[in-house]
This record gives sequence, C-alpha cells and structure tokens, in this order.
Amino acid sequence: MSEIEKENPISSKLKSKPRQRASSAPKVGFVSLGCPKALVDSERIIQQLHREGYQFAADYASADVVVVNTCGFLDSARAESLDAIGEALAENGKVVVTGCLGVDEALIRKHHPHVAAITRPHQYQDVMRAVREVAPMPAKSAKSAIPAMPAAVKPAAQAHPQAASSHSGTIEPLTSPATRLTPPHYAYLKISEGCNNRCSFCIIPRLRGRLDSRPFHDIMEEATALARSGVKELLIISQDTSAYGLDLKYPPAQWRGQAYQTRFQDLAAALGRLAQEMGLWVRLHYVYPYPHVDAVLPLMRDGGLVPYLDIPFQHAAPDILKAMRRPAAQEKTLQRIAKWREICPELTLRSSFIVGFPGETDRDFELLLDWLDEAQLDRVGCFQFEPVAGAAANELPNQVPVEVKAERYAAFMARAEAISARRLQRKIGQRLQVLVDAIDEQGAVCRSYGDAPEIDGQVFIDAEDLPEEGAHALRPGDFVDVIIDEASEHDLWGKPVLLSRA
Repeated sequence: MSEIEKENPISSKLKSKPRQRASSAPKVGFVSLGCPKALVDSERIIQQLHREGYQFAADYASADVVVVNTCGFLDSARAESLDAIGEALAENGKVVVTGCLGVDEALIRKHHPHVAAITRPHQYQDVMRAVREVAPMPAKSAKSAIPAMPAAVKPAAQAHPQAASSHSGTIEPLTSPATRLTPPHYAYLKISEGCNNRCSFCIIPRLRGRLDSRPFHDIMEEATALARSGVKELLIISQDTSAYGLDLKYPPAQWRGQAYQTRFQDLAAALGRLAQEMGLWVRLHYVYPYPHVDAVLPLMRDGGLVPYLDIPFQHAAPDILKAMRRPAAQEKTLQRIAKWREICPELTLRSSFIVGFPGETDRDFELLLDWLDEAQLDRVGCFQFEPVAGAAANELPNQVPVEVKAERYAAFMARAEAISARRLQRKIGQRLQVLVDAIDEQGAVCRSYGDAPEIDGQVFIDAEDLPEEGAHALRPGDFVDVIIDEASEHDLWGKPVLLSRA
C-alpha cells in the first residue's frame, strides 16, 4: 500500500502535480522499494534528513530532490527500480539513487545518465552528501550542532570491496514515528548487514557484502528506545539473523548489569527479557536453520519471544538443495521441526520455497510436496525460480520451462493453502491475544502471534463486536484478547473479550 494514500509525505510512491514554489527549507521526495532491510536503510536516511532540517514532499513537484532507494535482487525488481528512477527524473529531474541497484552504476547510467548521484546500500553519508549538493540547506534553516551519522569506512568483504559496512560506528536509534515508514506500533530492527552464505540463486553478498553484525549494546539500546516510543512489536531482521555475532567472534557484552555474548542465542534472550519487562512482541525473521537455533525455543515457550520462526527452507529434494548450496538433510529437518513443536506447541513456522529451480525433476517436486505434507508448516510463501543477474544458478543445466514452473507453483500453493486451512481451523474456540493494526468501517484488522505484518494472515473483529466508544474503544497498537469463531485458508475472525493497553 502506498503511504502517500495516507497523506504521509514519506512514501513508496510520489504523486504528480503541477510544480509549486519551494519553501525556505528544502523538501525531499522519498521513494523506498524492496524488502524490510531496505526499508530500514530508508528510515536511517530519512531520520538524518529530518535531523538536519529537511522537509518531506508528498509529490514530485514540491520536492527539491528525490531519493530513490532501489531493489536489485530479482531482475523484475531491477526493472521496477529503473522505472521508478525514470519516473522521478521525468517528474522532477533531480534524483539521487541509492540501495541495492546502486552497485550496478553502469546499468543505471546506461538507462538514466542524468541522475545526480548513485550510492550503494547503507551508505547513508554518501546519500546525505548528494542531497546537500543538489538541495543545500539555507544557512538560516539549517539545524546546528547535530552529529552526523557515521560514514561507511571499511570494506565488508575483500571479494566484493564495493560493498561497505554500515556498522563501523554508532548508529542513532530509530525512535521517532515521524521518520519511520511503519505504523507507530511496530518497527523493524536490523541486527546485522550482509551474508556469508553463497546460495547459488542469490547475490546478496555481492550487493550488501559479508556478514557485519551490529554491537550487542547498540541493538538493545535501540530496542529499548523503540519500546519507550510506543512500539508494541519488534520485527528482528537481517540477511542471516541466526549468524549474528559470527563475524565479531562472539565477544562479551553487557546490558543492564547482565553478562552476555554477542551471539544469536544471547541476543534473543536479552530481547526476550526486554519483551517481558515492557509488554512487547519480539518476532524473529530470516533465521537460517543452524543447530543453535534450537536454543531459542524455550524462550518462545516461556513467553519471552513470540512463538514464531521465519526459516527459509527453500526446498526439500536433496539434489536441488545441493544445487542451491543449502543444507540437504531434509529428514533431519523434519525431526528438528517435530522437536521444536514438542518444546513449544504454540510455535508458528513460516518458510519460503523456490519451485522450478534448474534441474528440478517431477520426482524432486513430488518429494517437496510430500515433505510439505509431513512438515505441516503454518505460513508458506513460494516463488517461481527467476534468473538473477550474477547468480551462479543461471549457468546450471536443465532449466525448467516457464509453463512447468507455473504449474508447479499452482500445485504447491494449493497444497500449502490446504494445510494452512486445516491448521487455522484448529484455532476455532481458542483465546488469542491479537495486536490491532487498523480500525475501519467494517471493524478491526488485527494480527495474532502467528502473523507477521504484510506477509501473513490477519484476525478480523466485525464492527458489531467492537467495544463501544469510550474507555474500552480499540485503537491501532492495542492488544486485545479474542475468542476465535471462524477461519479461512489464511485468516481468522473473533470476538474481543479483554482489552489491555500495557
């Protein structure tokens, strides 16, 4: 959904309007594309712009410069990013490009030679310098004594020296709803940048460099600040969340008088402690299934973390997993899933898969469907294999025809939806705590612990079942308990029984 439709000047899309006279403080139009990790990069830049006194434009005409934060992962995303740059140039003419597509400056210049500047991902200071050059702040409007964000000063990987580190110094916490691109009640918290894995279908290490973990204390300080600002749900993200701390060699850390190590399990424990103290949901995303992931299940069982794991399994056929350069012991994975559910019966498992990967046979696909039946995952996403410029998988033999990919995608999603429908039916009659995302004329749109924003299902409360206006009226950001009385393939419906604004 476009934020511009809510009259928010910080947007994923800008309006076209007749050009108007600019105010004394320059205005920046901002177009943010791509995944939640890129969204956090946008929020960092927007925060710094805000702190330096820049205003934000809701349309191209009133902007003195437009920043386009691009996605460069899939070819379709690259095309979308190039289109967004072209639109900004046509409507405004002064454009600064950043993000993942920025690593391919030649491609951008080929299509759009007149962009003002191009920077790579998480190079916040380079973006700020470009904005200041294109739209300098008048002396009387500039805010003084504002410390700048640290520059990216070291290469994140020798193999890819163009990918710079974002965590070489202190990063200001993202605490103000005015500079966040999410609703006020939830926020993404990025704990690391880059990835050390070399999956054959992926180019993230080339785009964002090797694993670069943030300091433990900095993460916890930002999490605390976000909670104090009114955030009710923290979504922990990175390229490889469960690898956190590996690059730093797990140094000791302190937080609130307790000793930790800079590693995934300890960070999860500290976040769980914060969650229990402040009434937060803490949700883990992009968790690679390393053996030590097992250690966080007791935290979920005991209420520290939301009982939800987002683990990209990608496939189940051993030959395909090997070609993908992913762990290939699918039977052991099923055993681990069973163990996780034994430890934490309320666990919701989300995963994503690729069908039509080069070399995938009918037998491989049937094995994947059989594995899915056995695993009984709660939330599933699926992608048809798409070549990514620079990915090793592009050169693999036995590419799958487009029509076969489409058939397998449809069959996979049908199987996944049937599993989801059965698992959601089991929730009828249960009492669940939900978080209210929105209120409209039809009622309340909420999510349970099993639903991440944008990618999972929702829990609906019909308007006639909402509390009357007054002390118990629901608002976005409220927690409320509901009794589930209806379920579909993806969503739930319920009636409220208890309201808490803790």
